[in-house]
Amino acid sequence: MTETTLNINDILRLLPHRYPFLLIDRVLDYKQGEFLRGYKNVTFNEPFFTGHFPQRPIMPGVMILESLAQATGLLAFRTVDRAANNDSLFFLVGIDKARFKRPVEPGDQLMLEVKFVNSKRGIWVFEGEATVDGKLAASAQIMCTERGVDI
Repeated sequence: MTETTLNINDILRLLPHRYPFLLIDRVLDYKQGEFLRGYKNVTFNEPFFTGHFPQRPIMPGVMILESLAQATGLLAFRTVDRAANNDSLFFLVGIDKARFKRPVEPGDQLMLEVKFVNSKRGIWVFEGEATVDGKLAASAQIMCTERGVDI
């Protein structure tokens, strides 16, 4: 049986992101070329909460989208069966149909689910949803491509 979970050490081996910009804590399940489910534990210690907003801390929408984009990166790396390296990365090239339905606050567990849609001329397309307590917080179509790091 193939392991279909990733802990933080696995994630650190696959993604080039590091604190304070690593925005996925664990992968609960994935299938190469199909889907990935994971989560981000949202804590009050996140650096963006000091300014967004002091009177009511809310996770910025762009950070939710970045969490989904990192989930797509993990799915892409698992699909091609390798990690980020010094020569190439998956770069975000587009976000379409982004929608925000509810705020994400400290103490929430942001569940991330991404599905591979297709790949055409080197552009990978994914559908992503972020939920909290089973309620949709955000959704988007995310596109990425693999390029050399020296572009």
